Amino acid sequence: MSGLRPPTSGTIVRPVGRSAGYVPDGDSLHAVLPLARALRYTAELRTVRAVASTGALAGRAPGDSPPGDRRREDGYPPVAKALELAGLTALGLMPVGALTPDERKRAVIAAELLSRPAQLFLEEPTAALDPAQGAEVLRLLRRVADGGITVVLTTSSPLDAARCDKVVVLAAGGHLAFYGPPAAALGYFGADSLEEIFERLAGLGDPAAAWSRRFFHFSRTRAGFTVPPAAPPPVGPAVLLPDAAGPHSAGRVSADLPAVDSAVDHTVAEEEPPAGAAQPDPAWLPDKRPAAPVRQWAVLTRRSAEVLARDQRMQVVLAGAPVAILLAFCVLLGCGALDGRGAVTLAWAVLGGVVAGLAYQLPARAAEAGILRRERFSGLSTGAFVLAKVTVLLPLLALADALILAVPAIDDRLTAGFALAYLAVLLSSLAGLAIALVVPPGVNSRGGR
Repeated sequence: MSGLRPPTSGTIVRPVGRSAGYVPDGDSLHAVLPLARALRYTAELRTVRAVASTGALAGRAPGDSPPGDRRREDGYPPVAKALELAGLTALGLMPVGALTPDERKRAVIAAELLSRPAQLFLEEPTAALDPAQGAEVLRLLRRVADGGITVVLTTSSPLDAARCDKVVVLAAGGHLAFYGPPAAALGYFGADSLEEIFERLAGLGDPAAAWSRRFFHFSRTRAGFTVPPAAPPPVGPAVLLPDAAGPHSAGRVSADLPAVDSAVDHTVAEEEPPAGAAQPDPAWLPDKRPAAPVRQWAVLTRRSAEVLARDQRMQVVLAGAPVAILLAFCVLLGCGALDGRGAVTLAWAVLGGVVAGLAYQLPARAAEAGILRRERFSGLSTGAFVLAKVTVLLPLLALADALILAVPAIDDRLTAGFALAYLAVLLSSLAGLAIALVVPPGVNSRGGR
């Protein structure tokens, strides 16, 4: 639905001119940055050019925002408004890593609200939160929904489901078992609580397919909702509609039903408003297109440099990696492992350069996994990200490589000359950095995908 992955069949229809926001599972803001600065970098990457100062995030209708009540992004008023909506105004100067888990989750939601998306998709927003913290996050999402943004979230928590307007119960295998209000789900499954629904879906036989068949027949009744029998029908061949038949279809088309379209469709379309419908004021809607790659590179370079200047643990890695490689050279020289041809020394130096390049990016890559997932969803250029990293780290790698070659050069082991050896080690460091940069950032801080 969000577009994060292409559909295997069917068509996804979205409002024209509006983007979707995405909040992945786990942390997706730099922990060392002050909260307000982290959101300002997000605002620059999104190119939010014009918003209503109050109505855009507080539920005011598009036509209610007077032309003179719009502000530019120069002073970042959307950041202040997003923090206010999330209840984090007093924490704007606090590092993101110092916030409580629910405050960090609300901070990420605030970052997505900067471009006021038409829909907001969240992966397990209350995972790893206690009930009180989860309730605080859900209260924020309720305010967001009341402001006109459709909120879609995945959860395995009955407490979360009870606070939603509609629930979609998906059984194992992707079977659609129910769609409707939470209260109606209790009667439909014959359960006293939402927790019991999990038990209904985990019975003997093939309960997932059975509940899917039952919902298919239930959804075709004219009354809309009738008291269903206490038990699902006996297990048998499931009758499922093709995707194009309507919102209650599930799974593959049954063999005894004609397929509407034999071709697999991978469509994500924008929906044009119907003729005669009220049109929103274009100036009220924020321009949430991603910034140009050149501007993204400039913003990402400044952010990477600031993160590096604030992250003391990363500074230890940057300083310690070349020192450790240099000490290894001393040990190798002391035990005679580098005696003989100069090519042996150069080979060890090249290996040290690769290790330095890996060490300078791999730790940050793991920490930035969730950040990259969220920002690439909103249009972040991969090329701009890689170029920004190289811009910040290349001077540091050049200094580290000179340090790595210090001992072999002093001991006169570089028979090819220092300049040629330095170039080879620097290129090897860039190769190590490139390897670290292309490692898929699919595993987030909680180990999920």
